[in-house]
Amino acid sequence: MKYRELIAEMTLEEKASLMSGKDYWQTENIERLGINSIFLADGPHGIRRQAAASDKIGLNQGVPATCYPTAATVANSWNAELGEKVGEYLGEEAVSQKVNVLLGPGINMKRNPLCGRNFEYFSEDPYLAGKMAAGYIRGIQSHGVSACVKHFAVNNQEEKRMTIDTIVDERTLREIYLTAFEIAVKEGKTKSIMSSYNKLNGTYTNENFHLMQEILRGEWGYTGTVITDWGGSNDRIEGLLAGNELEMPSTAGETDREIMEAIKNGKIKEEVLDESVDRLLDLIFSTEAAINRSKVEIDIDKHHRVSQKVAEESIVLLKNEEDILPLKFGKKVAVIGEFAQNARYQGAGSSLVNPTILDHTMDSFEESGILSIGYEPGFERYGKKNKQMIDRACGLAEKADVVLLYIGLDEVTEAEGLDRKNMKIPENQIDLLHAIHEVNQNIIAIISCGSAVEMPWIEKVKGLLHGYLGGQAGARAILRVLSGDVNPSGKLAETYPLKYEDTPSYRHFPGKEATVEYREGPFIGYRYYDTAGVDVLFPFGYGLSYTTFEYSDIQVDRSGVSFCLTNRGTKAGMEVAQLYIGCRSDKIFRASKELKGFTKVFINAGESKTVRIPFDDKTFRYFNIETNRWEKESAHYDIMIGSSSADIRLVDTVLIEGTEAPVPYDKEKLSAYYSGKVSNVSKDEFENLIGRKLPDPTWNRNKPLGYNDTIAQCQYAKGLFGRIAYHSIIFTHRFLWKIGKRSTANIIMMSILNLPFRGIARMTGGVVNMPMLDGILMMVNGHFFKGIWHTIKEKIKLRKVLKRKNTNVSQ
Repeated sequence: MKYRELIAEMTLEEKASLMSGKDYWQTENIERLGINSIFLADGPHGIRRQAAASDKIGLNQGVPATCYPTAATVANSWNAELGEKVGEYLGEEAVSQKVNVLLGPGINMKRNPLCGRNFEYFSEDPYLAGKMAAGYIRGIQSHGVSACVKHFAVNNQEEKRMTIDTIVDERTLREIYLTAFEIAVKEGKTKSIMSSYNKLNGTYTNENFHLMQEILRGEWGYTGTVITDWGGSNDRIEGLLAGNELEMPSTAGETDREIMEAIKNGKIKEEVLDESVDRLLDLIFSTEAAINRSKVEIDIDKHHRVSQKVAEESIVLLKNEEDILPLKFGKKVAVIGEFAQNARYQGAGSSLVNPTILDHTMDSFEESGILSIGYEPGFERYGKKNKQMIDRACGLAEKADVVLLYIGLDEVTEAEGLDRKNMKIPENQIDLLHAIHEVNQNIIAIISCGSAVEMPWIEKVKGLLHGYLGGQAGARAILRVLSGDVNPSGKLAETYPLKYEDTPSYRHFPGKEATVEYREGPFIGYRYYDTAGVDVLFPFGYGLSYTTFEYSDIQVDRSGVSFCLTNRGTKAGMEVAQLYIGCRSDKIFRASKELKGFTKVFINAGESKTVRIPFDDKTFRYFNIETNRWEKESAHYDIMIGSSSADIRLVDTVLIEGTEAPVPYDKEKLSAYYSGKVSNVSKDEFENLIGRKLPDPTWNRNKPLGYNDTIAQCQYAKGLFGRIAYHSIIFTHRFLWKIGKRSTANIIMMSILNLPFRGIARMTGGVVNMPMLDGILMMVNGHFFKGIWHTIKEKIKLRKVLKRKNTNVSQ
């Protein structure tokens, strides 16, 4: 251990105290030993250091910081070096605000388009997500502070995220849901990781020995700190045994006492606690040293310009009929759409950044060179229909040569803690589009949202530009692409299906009660669409440019693939060349192609460049569930170079000698997986894949409610108090939504309705402890007066304990 001597000076109580937070955002300190508190802050795309005191619970406004494009946006750049640059600026701002641990990036897979937090995640592909994340981590940690990769692992829905049990087979877990984390650990060398709320195959991830010890620390050699998601600790002792150092937020000493008692009664060895303390001390001392030696003054304008550059490289041009873009000089443009006036530039929830500067479209036209003849909002932001607004917008559109129509999803539709109800853009916006098309067919739609949407209306627009959520400078970046000052080079990091029902997880998302079954196995995103032959609106890796690129002369050797890339157009531009691998053997079921490399190349008009993409340890591997390790299959592999997963330009073949591992599957029992047509896998076939019987996916409505049941389950409570509480919450949510307090209504769903009862204790910083929670459960389960008395009695006991503790500290 690195700090053995220091740990030897600590009392058992001091060591245990370090294992949970001091308050909502800080770790505990031990003043007599020179161990100070460190500060943790949200920050996947900007620092959200809460302006309110750190003992205040909630999503309070942060200190102003640069709001960079979200991860879903930057992933469209396909530029890991750009991700590293974002990380560097995030790290610099973290140091300036004395934030030791930046809680990001988020690298969960986009299993389903409706996950409410997809705006905060990179991709449906683990290789792309991992490489982008590693860039972010290197950048953040170049300043000595720590990134905190999250949410480990298989947290792919927001509904009931704190209790849902994710059922997934081992191979899919390794190949799809853990690979990005593996890259983040091995290549990014992240100093900290945040465990997710959910269960994995029956065990909370924070306590999952297989995930946390065998894989993370054993196979990957991770020596950093594991931090719970806020309120994500279930059994503190099991979490400590699994290798979780830091529980957040504070429990006012309650779990400290649990740890001490477990050591005294021999349930856990003190050496296990010492190792956890050692790892946490390394995080504390290393990040504290970096902050103390740095005197950073942030150049707000410079950081804003960097945010704009990142947004420009991440914007995706999806349609350009009749070369309507870039806009021709002198064209009269009508600007329509509420998002033009009030930009939609980031997500909602814990990642909400208070921007230092905020560009809006209507304030940026003069420098763009685009001739605007006026603006109309055209629709109400939160979906209410308004014919008068449409009529006024159509009146303006009639006078214009071209209409710039700003549409998308609002802030309460894409939010932490909630999943989207559908893939549609609100109906009032599409009504506006149809009405404008009647008077002016030259429509360029600019979309602002953080995830995939259906576009049955796409034939009504000639140009389609997707800005995703471009951060505080995103509005100006979009205008620079529209004007032609910037040649678009973004490509989609996720597939856009024609309709939601086409997605492979359609029948099993989200898990509504106890479990969510990943019956599609490894066939998510393009892996499914390309293998099963399902048509899509826009394929993975797709994006247009104002120039054209030609691929030629492929050369494959044992270490990689080379080819020639030529810019055949009249404008300089950047092209994302993508390497896909396809195995010709049918012994092991696999997707028809898998992304195994990519590079982004700038090429002047008429220029040619030789491009090389190397192979690595992930190029040909698959996870064998029989040998329990990564293997290579002896086979011929197609080496495919493409401009997207559906636009393969060059193909060659290479013979790879494998590891001759046994075939772990019975092909006849897994026919859906061998065909890739996994949209409706039977229960029996999925059980054959996972090798066990499926757990009951429903709540047990006959037993009393317990710690890990949700407040939503009070609708089935035996006690009248519980049922009244449930219906009161539902009524309050609906009322707030109706009167326009939608963000508050969302917080009720996220922070109350889907909260497990233990979360009342874990999230209140010690205001409510577990014995008091026992009283609340008595009330819910039909013993109202007994429960009230128990709760009051335990509250009095807690006050006495805290009073004694405070007295001892002051002495």
